[in-house]
Amino acid sequence: MKEFFHMMRRFVAPYRRYLVGAVLLNILSAVFNVFSFSLLIPILNILFKTGSANQTYQFMEWGSGDTKEVLVNNAYYYVSQLIERFGPATTLLWLGLFLAGMTLLKTACYFGSSAIMVPLRTGVVRDIRVKVYTKVMCLPLSFLSEERKGDIIARMSGDVSEIENSVTSSLDMLLKNPILIVSYFSTLIITSWQLTLFTLIVLPGMGWVMGRVGRKLKRQSLEAQGKWSETMSQLEETLGGMRIIKAFIAEEKMIRRFVKCSNEFRDATHRVAMRQALAHPMSEFLGTLLIVLVLWFGGTLILSDNSPIDASTFIFYMVILYSIINPLKDFSKASYNIPKGLASMERVDKILKAPNPITERPDARQVSEMREGLEFRHVSFSYGTHEVIHEVNLRIRKGETIALVGQSGSGKSTLVDLVPRFHDVCGGEILLDGVNVKDFRIHDLRSLIGNVNQEAILFNDTFYNNITFGVENATMEQVVAAAKVANAHDFILESEKGYDTNIGDRGCRLSGGQRQRISIARAILKNPAILILDEATSALDTESERLVQEALERLMKTRTTIAIAHRLSTIKNADCIYVLHEGRIVESGKHEELLQKDGYYKRLNDMQAL
Repeated sequence: MKEFFHMMRRFVAPYRRYLVGAVLLNILSAVFNVFSFSLLIPILNILFKTGSANQTYQFMEWGSGDTKEVLVNNAYYYVSQLIERFGPATTLLWLGLFLAGMTLLKTACYFGSSAIMVPLRTGVVRDIRVKVYTKVMCLPLSFLSEERKGDIIARMSGDVSEIENSVTSSLDMLLKNPILIVSYFSTLIITSWQLTLFTLIVLPGMGWVMGRVGRKLKRQSLEAQGKWSETMSQLEETLGGMRIIKAFIAEEKMIRRFVKCSNEFRDATHRVAMRQALAHPMSEFLGTLLIVLVLWFGGTLILSDNSPIDASTFIFYMVILYSIINPLKDFSKASYNIPKGLASMERVDKILKAPNPITERPDARQVSEMREGLEFRHVSFSYGTHEVIHEVNLRIRKGETIALVGQSGSGKSTLVDLVPRFHDVCGGEILLDGVNVKDFRIHDLRSLIGNVNQEAILFNDTFYNNITFGVENATMEQVVAAAKVANAHDFILESEKGYDTNIGDRGCRLSGGQRQRISIARAILKNPAILILDEATSALDTESERLVQEALERLMKTRTTIAIAHRLSTIKNADCIYVLHEGRIVESGKHEELLQKDGYYKRLNDMQAL
């Protein structure tokens, strides 16, 4: 329960006013409930002609004696007055109507207490989902590369829904049931302390049995949610790789993998459901066993010569005791539900509490332009223990174009990812105008940088919204101008709705060259001081490459550019070409100079020429 209350403090604090209202309504509901049940005693006495039906009572002044004695005496006095004036049958009707009225008030308060918790439940779930999404937005790319996307989706969907179903729904029980239990137990003690003492002796043993059954539920729930994540990951991979699956005729293989995941998830869910389903019948049996034991003990008291309780009061006691079983059952249900929800919360917390090494200093500096240039000074970077970049030194003056070439895995893309702080350097420093990039505000730093990647990452939206992505208040004239520079304007106008045409999921309705030109238009509209081209033309055919290359050349004219390329023909005119091999710069210079060195670059050039 410590974990549960810690979670409540984290997420329920903004909704305290709902908790206060729910507590007040639950108290009223419990009071009305006890008073409505107390009417059973005079009703039973009238029906069976015992107690107040055959005795004479005198009114006692309030405060003139023991509170319980005065309250019971005066209640009987008023009932006897009603019987004397209207007769037993009419009095029975009046008492029945009063019972119905008290029940109406009780149920109204009960409904109110449940209704007032709805904004809290839905609000907490919304807050958790938003916090997870916001955290994912803030985490570095290294976290997303280590986690499976399907697993993250499962945590935001299935796990958060489980928190709603298990934990926040149990919060209503945990507010309501303690109030009911306290009020019922107080009534039981006032009615007969002997019977209540016996009840308290029996109850802990039953609670221990319930605890034994529910102890393994959290571990089993963690296992089930893990299997659900695997299933979601399998689905996400299938949807993303459908073209390859069909091309390699691997449908049956993927179906077998999915069936295996689904079966494992079913088995894990089966174990959790079976243990959870055990809660109700077990609590039902234990509750009945409690009633039987109390009935036996109460019967021995009534049948004794000096009984401390009469028959009608004993029946009232049994009704209250039976009523206390439902809140206790709800507690047992909560003891099963809460571990399931806490297991999901534990999985969600792996995202919420994931450390973010990309931090911004409190006194971070603002930057709006690059005046001099960019410098990598003794830069090293590692993924865990695997070093990817080692002691890289290079300088880029404002307006220059440099190129990074080398075999796949040599660290080219990782090196440029260090500039906008997608990762932070492990050694050395990157300087912008002589200032460490870690000293700048992250938002300001990234606003200076534009990216055009090998894979054009577009969104399921219109041409206009994709081009203006990340640029606020762009006019249509600016968008059209950017599209013209990127050689995209003509094919956009040929689409059914022009700039308002939806391009489909990841731009699936466009060709590779068209997608790339849209991403270039997006970079042009952003108008960055530093342009990063990560193999922007390597996946295109000759005609598309020509159009994209023209657009890139227009884009590069007035900007500092870092170009990563496999096709050396696209970077011949760079001011300086750096050759990377296993994370180190092994050669640098202009195209002709590198060819004359007859080194690694010359071999790359000869292989491409061949």
